[in-house]
Amino acid sequence: MFEQLMDLVKQNSQEAIVNNPDVPNEHNEAVMQAASGSIMDSIKGMLGGGGAASVLNLFNQGGNADVSNHPVTQNASTNLISTLMSKFGMSGDKAGGIASMILPMIMSKLVSNTNDPNNSGFNLQGMFNSLSGGKTGGMDIGSLVSQFGGNALDKNHDGHVDLSDLTAAFSGGGNNDTSANNQQQQSGGGIMDTLSGLFGK
Repeated sequence: MFEQLMDLVKQNSQEAIVNNPDVPNEHNEAVMQAASGSIMDSIKGMLGGGGAASVLNLFNQGGNADVSNHPVTQNASTNLISTLMSKFGMSGDKAGGIASMILPMIMSKLVSNTNDPNNSGFNLQGMFNSLSGGKTGGMDIGSLVSQFGGNALDKNHDGHVDLSDLTAAFSGGGNNDTSANNQQQQSGGGIMDTLSGLFGK
């Protein structure tokens, strides 16, 4: 999966990296690797840190969706800026400029390619299996994405998505009934805890 992501970065970083005077030519490849790594680290970090629903929501976006403000993209941007500053001595402004030029575009293309059934190089199930060391092989990731995607995620209609929404999504109800909510906490919390556990947290 990293190889396919790296190819995607190479195809879309001509202006931001290759033709950028702030990036010496001998560092082009390393900066591209840093960009790819920041995306993978962001996804894996959120999956392992309780942000599985956010990752699943990301991959339910349409191919033309603006994912620049999505938490996964924002985390990847923070990771990349930090790497560019620490490893390549860039200023925060220059590092931020590179991150803002390529990451939203790469993330959008990653989502689009992953949701394209005709693109075998980008497979959501395969990506999760790779990040978890094969531990998600028995899960239907595509089904989880469908359940946790878009506005349907706000099950209790309170304007934001939280644990109660996740548990309600798995149980099929809202969160108004106390006994039902307790069951939802066990059901939804269990599957999300399982997902988080698979990614090292």
